[in-house]
Amino acid sequence: MSAGAGLEAWLAAHGVMVGAALVAGAALLAAAALARSGRAAREHAVALAAQLDQISRSQERGERVLREELAQSRRELAGQTHHLREEVGGSLRAVGEMVEKRIEVMRGAVDLRLAQIQQETLKRLEEMRATVDEKLQGTLEARLGAAFAQVSLRLEAVHKGLGEMQTLAVGVGDLKKVLSNVRSRGSFGETRLETLLEDTLGPDQWQRQVATRPGSSERVDAAVRLPGGDEGEGGPLWLPIDAKFPHDDYERLLDAHERGDLAAAEEAGRSLEARIKQEAKTIRDKYVSPPHTTDFALLFLPTESLYAELLRRPGLHESLRREYGVTLAGPTTLLAILGSLQMGFRTLAVQQRSQEVWRLLGAVKTQFGKFGDLLAGVQKKLDEASNKIGEASQKSRYIERRLGQVQELPVAEAVELLPEEVDPEA
Repeated sequence: MSAGAGLEAWLAAHGVMVGAALVAGAALLAAAALARSGRAAREHAVALAAQLDQISRSQERGERVLREELAQSRRELAGQTHHLREEVGGSLRAVGEMVEKRIEVMRGAVDLRLAQIQQETLKRLEEMRATVDEKLQGTLEARLGAAFAQVSLRLEAVHKGLGEMQTLAVGVGDLKKVLSNVRSRGSFGETRLETLLEDTLGPDQWQRQVATRPGSSERVDAAVRLPGGDEGEGGPLWLPIDAKFPHDDYERLLDAHERGDLAAAEEAGRSLEARIKQEAKTIRDKYVSPPHTTDFALLFLPTESLYAELLRRPGLHESLRREYGVTLAGPTTLLAILGSLQMGFRTLAVQQRSQEVWRLLGAVKTQFGKFGDLLAGVQKKLDEASNKIGEASQKSRYIERRLGQVQELPVAEAVELLPEEVDPEA
């Protein structure tokens, strides 16, 4: 219906436009005819007006016919559209009923398949549960067996360790007995010091029990031989190292810390500092004697814990170096110092070897100069001999020319007259 109405409107609009165009054309023709002259023009205009009137009436009849045809088409189109709408509605209702039937069939099939899948899943889960239970049981038994075996081994190791701990406890008791004796503690420190020196330096670089101060009978535990001393006059230059082990004071400090007694710990700490300062003063007075020794000495502490405890004391290390010229050294620190000294010894040896090489090169240079002079003399002699040989060659050619007129004798007669000389060296 909307299409028919649109078509009718279009024709109506265009009919009016065609009519207007025809009227405009007629007016133009009339104006053109009036532009001419005479009666013929007026007659022609009248005829033209009659034609235009006829065209207008024809147009009106055409419009009426067109409107009637459009109305008839609209009515037919409305009837066909209504019929088509009824057919499409019936088809849609049929399709909907068919789809509902298919959905019902599919829903039943899906429900049946879901029930089958659920039964199969339950069956598989039961099988998997049985398999998992079986494997877990076997694995658990194996793991428990291995764990019990491992525990048994660990218990045996613990039992063995307890036996070793008992043995170690006996050894610690023996060590405590040894350390409870002052002389034994001194021997322990000296032995540790000598072991470090033997492992780091060569036999000619250090010495045990050295009297570093001339005219004194006091002997330091060990001394390192440093380069720079005069072996012929004042003897070598020594670095004194004395081992000290104030075990009693240190034990009292540790016991006070374990008990949490701050006052006792502070008192034991002050006693330990005083003991170390006294030992440093003794080392300075007995063993430091420049220029026979260095202007400082090393106080060796045989345990790292004791060395760390003394380093932890504020200002103690600096005061010992400033007041007594003594430096504290634990086992690790002493190894570092000895390693540095060893490197210095090697550097000095390389320098000495370098000086020897330079001296040897100087001697070679001197001898090479003499060898050059000798070669020049030989060259001169060779030149003189060459000149003499040239002169002799000229003389021989001159004699040969003068003897050219002399008749040669047979070889036998020549040998009799001038017998050949025998080479005495041959």
